[in-house]
Amino acid sequence: MSEKDTIAIQLVREALLQSCAPGAPTEEALHKVGIDPALLDAVDARVPATSYARLWRLLARRGDDEFFGMDPRQLKSGSLEFLCRCAMVQPNLVAGLTSGLAFLSLMLEHLPAQLVRQQSLAEIVLLEDDQEPRRAFTYFTYWMIVHGVACWLAGRRIPILAIELRCPAPDFCDDYQVMFSENLRFDRPRTRMIFAADCLDLPIKRSPEELKRFLAHAPANILVKYRDPESLASRIKHDLRQLPAEQWPETEALAQQLCMSASTLRRRLAEEGQTWQGLKDSVRKELAIVWLAEPAISFAEIAARLGFADASSFYKAFRKWSGTNPGHYRSLILNEAS
Repeated sequence: MSEKDTIAIQLVREALLQSCAPGAPTEEALHKVGIDPALLDAVDARVPATSYARLWRLLARRGDDEFFGMDPRQLKSGSLEFLCRCAMVQPNLVAGLTSGLAFLSLMLEHLPAQLVRQQSLAEIVLLEDDQEPRRAFTYFTYWMIVHGVACWLAGRRIPILAIELRCPAPDFCDDYQVMFSENLRFDRPRTRMIFAADCLDLPIKRSPEELKRFLAHAPANILVKYRDPESLASRIKHDLRQLPAEQWPETEALAQQLCMSASTLRRRLAEEGQTWQGLKDSVRKELAIVWLAEPAISFAEIAARLGFADASSFYKAFRKWSGTNPGHYRSLILNEAS
C-alpha cells in the first residue's frame, strides 16, 4: 500500500474514542505512529493508510484488544491470527467464513453473526438483540475484518453489493463507500452485508508461509486503497451521476469536453486501471442497486433511466454485474425473500 493512500482523520478520532484516554497518552500514541495530533482538529485532514494501520496495531497491543475496546469481551491480541488459522484449513470460502464467524461470535458479546445463502445471493447478518445500535465505526471495523480475511482466503476481492446498518448515517461516509460499497443504507432493521453467493464456492488454498506474510502486513493489507477523488475516473463518474443516461457522451465527445484526444483519454484511464465502458457500467450498477431498494420504481423504469432499450437488456446486464437477477436482489433487500 503506497503512502498516497489515505484515511480520513475522522476514522482516527473514532479509533481513539474508546481505546485511548484523552490528553497526553493520545498525543504520544499519535506521534509514535507518525500522525500529527494537531490534525485531529482539522475537518478535512487525511493521514496515510499505513499510519492508520500502525495506530491500529499500537492500540491493539496496549489494550490487548484488536477491536478498539468496542465490545465488553474484547478481541484479544492474536485473535486475527487464530481466525485466519481456523478458516484457512477449510476447503472453500463458505466453510471458512462459517468457521470464522463462529469464532467472532464467541469472542464478541454484542456482534453474533450468521452466514445465509439465498439462491444467487449471500448475506452475513449480525444477530443483535434489541439493544441500541452500535456506532457506524464499530460495524465497519467488524466488516473490515470479515471482508478483509474473506478476500485473502479467496485470493481475490469479493465485491459487496450492499451494506445495511441499524445505526444512523455518520457525518462522514466517503471512506466507507470506497472501502466497501457505494450502496450503504442506514437506519435499517438489521445490520448485514450482501454479496454474490458464487463467491462462497471459491476454494481456499493458503499456506502457513502466506499466512505469515498476511499477518506481517495486517491490518494495512485489509484497508482498501483510497480512490483519489481528483483522479480522472472519479471525476468522470461524478459527472455521469449528474446526467440522464441518454445524455452520456461517447468517447470522442467526452475527450473533447476534457480537452484531450480520445487516445489520451483511453491511456489515462488505463493508467488508473479503468476503461470508459467500465466506468459507465460501474455507475449504472451503482444507480440500479439504489433504485432497486425503492419498490415504487418498476424494472422498466430503472431500465429506461439507465439507458437500456428494454427491461430484458437491464436484466442481462444486472446479472452480469452482480451474479443475480434484479428481482431476486430486490426481494432480498426488501426482506421479502423466503
